[in-house]
Amino acid sequence: MSDIARDKQFYELADAHIALANTRMGEVKLAKMSAALLFAAARFNAFAISAISASAESKAQMLLEKEAAIAYFMQEYEKNLRENIDEHLARYSENA
Repeated sequence: MSDIARDKQFYELADAHIALANTRMGEVKLAKMSAALLFAAARFNAFAISAISASAESKAQMLLEKEAAIAYFMQEYEKNLRENIDEHLARYSENA
């Protein structure tokens, strides 16, 4: 999964989720929306992992790859979070 290109479609997909979250911000607190999005990503990625191995031995294969998959998604989340925080910090520096 690490070879996914960050092309126009990639950003459009991400922006669609953010736009949906933004439409609900008047109904819930920011912390709840953030937690819901994080949960949704984890839930979808668990589905993606299980969908990748669709054979009869998929449960055994999933158990073997579980920790590697978790490590991969944790690493990707941390990398993306750091990049986005740095982007926001750069905007603060520009406006100062």
